[in-house]
Amino acid sequence: MSKKGVLLQVDQGSLAYGHVALLDEVDFVLQPGERVCLVGRNGTGKSTLLNVLSCEATLDSGVLRITDGVRVAKLAQEVPADEQASVYQVVARGLGDHSTLLSEYHASAQALADHPDDQQAMTAFERLQEKVEAAGAWDGSQRIDAAISRLGLPSEQALSDCSGGVRRRAMLGQALVSEPDVLLLDEPTNHLDIPSIEALEAAIATYSGAVVFITHDRTFADALATRIVELDRGILRSYPGSFAQYLSRKEQELEVEAQANAQFDKELAAEEAWIREGIKARRTRNEGRVRRLKAMRQERAERRERTGQVSLAVDGAERSGKVVAELEGVRFGYEQTPIIRHCSTAIVRGDRVGIVGPNGSGKSTLLKLLLGQLQPDGGTVRTGTKLQLAYFDQEREQLDESLSVVDNVVEGSDTIEVAGRRRHVIGYLGDFLFPAARARSPVSTLSGGERNRLLLAKLFAKPANLLVLDEPTNDLDVETLELLESLLSEFEGTLLLVSHDRSFLDATVTSTLVIDPEGHVHDFVGGYSEAMEQFAKLPIARKAAAPAVRSEVVKPAEAEKPARARKLGYREQRELAALPEKIESLEAQLGVAQAQVSDPSFYKQPEAEVAQQLKALADLEQELETAFARWEALENPAEK
Repeated sequence: MSKKGVLLQVDQGSLAYGHVALLDEVDFVLQPGERVCLVGRNGTGKSTLLNVLSCEATLDSGVLRITDGVRVAKLAQEVPADEQASVYQVVARGLGDHSTLLSEYHASAQALADHPDDQQAMTAFERLQEKVEAAGAWDGSQRIDAAISRLGLPSEQALSDCSGGVRRRAMLGQALVSEPDVLLLDEPTNHLDIPSIEALEAAIATYSGAVVFITHDRTFADALATRIVELDRGILRSYPGSFAQYLSRKEQELEVEAQANAQFDKELAAEEAWIREGIKARRTRNEGRVRRLKAMRQERAERRERTGQVSLAVDGAERSGKVVAELEGVRFGYEQTPIIRHCSTAIVRGDRVGIVGPNGSGKSTLLKLLLGQLQPDGGTVRTGTKLQLAYFDQEREQLDESLSVVDNVVEGSDTIEVAGRRRHVIGYLGDFLFPAARARSPVSTLSGGERNRLLLAKLFAKPANLLVLDEPTNDLDVETLELLESLLSEFEGTLLLVSHDRSFLDATVTSTLVIDPEGHVHDFVGGYSEAMEQFAKLPIARKAAAPAVRSEVVKPAEAEKPARARKLGYREQRELAALPEKIESLEAQLGVAQAQVSDPSFYKQPEAEVAQQLKALADLEQELETAFARWEALENPAEK
């Protein structure tokens, strides 16, 4: 790879924790415009490599070189849950020195908007306005507003009061406002709903800097990556192209590796047999052959075997009744707040049903209604007979953190009966990648991915004809996801699945319940992609796609009197009527442009052509934002 325009690079980098080499003399080069997806099994060191690139971790040996003037920003895997600052203040921190000043200016502007006749508020606002101008911080203010708007963030809400998805988007906004040359993202889609993931995809697709990201979301990786870099047993390997192309090449490489190892082991066994021959052979043995045998023994001892795969199987149960659940005109809410306004659906034995909707839309509530665990405020719920339930809850409340891994599966016993066969529990947990030592560790020491695997082990140990999975894919690596998909495809019972993983839904379900923003539940045949194609044709989908009206910073001249509603003129009415079609056309153009930029071959073009197309994409995006802003203004007119 040419070193022209290199942003950063690692030469012969090594880093070990204890005796495990996470990085073993690796080389890595990042060039402008690249979007590199870093993949590998859980625990292989992907986050450690990001920490090295962000200078949060130091190599044991080797060199990290960051080109002079290159700015690097990182979105961590975990986001703060107890941060009391507002979302605006958190995003503003990405600007460093100007962050406090701009946060004070923003708070002053909001205070003036709330009390436009307060002279003291006006004076404070004007003083801060002068400070911002003197500091040359107006560009930073615009970047903060743009990030908050782009990511759909509630700027005045305290971060501690926000959902996990909003907190993650706020931290991403903090990283973006600094306009880094290199953006590092560690599992950015965790705990985001599908609309938020798609918005994040769009933001990264149009981002002009280079991106290195870790994700187990295969659709997200396919949409964005221009190159896949795999970390496997301490070695980095680069695969230009899409995630699907990487999987195909990797499968071929593993077959070649297995054949080579088998041949090596065969030769080693032959040499071991030779060295153990009788006294005559030892007297006449070739010393060079002895040295070769010793070298082969050393090579075999140093071979780092590929991490094992999870072995999954669901213990089948007797067949349930034909009807699993039937809802007719069901309504439900909490404390006078409606969650599900209307749901009518029937689920029969053998159905494989996905449930999707934005965070907070009521997916888990709908699950509990289907299972009869909640009683509706209106309508009827009928549950089936002979149901044997296995329930994977996203909060993992079925795990007791005070107990060991073993005791969470079979408390006080060494054996477990699975599919009519008694097994030692350590062997059973080994199928879920828990070595003996780890199996006796307390659950409190497990990572998120390990906890998910443990809950799957606990559930699959019991017979079930109704499998309910509420966000099972969080923290699972790609190989485990694919094995879980395979398991579910062979499961003969009924499946209810809540997930934000689009690829996982498409691979496992045959019908989809979509909860719209108003709480109505729509029943579609097909997986996620097919369901969304059908949902997009409904009027509620177009309404949901329209942006929410957000309050703008009030300028001094506008703060003198409150806005009053006014009627639109004839030309404005015609403009408003034409805007939806214009917005739809711009969105279609933007989709085509983003697809071109996402193509792995895009950055192989001449630099001037790449820059020109990226500028055209940015201009198109700005035109769309302007059209949305005009639509908002005409939909909510005020007297000037």
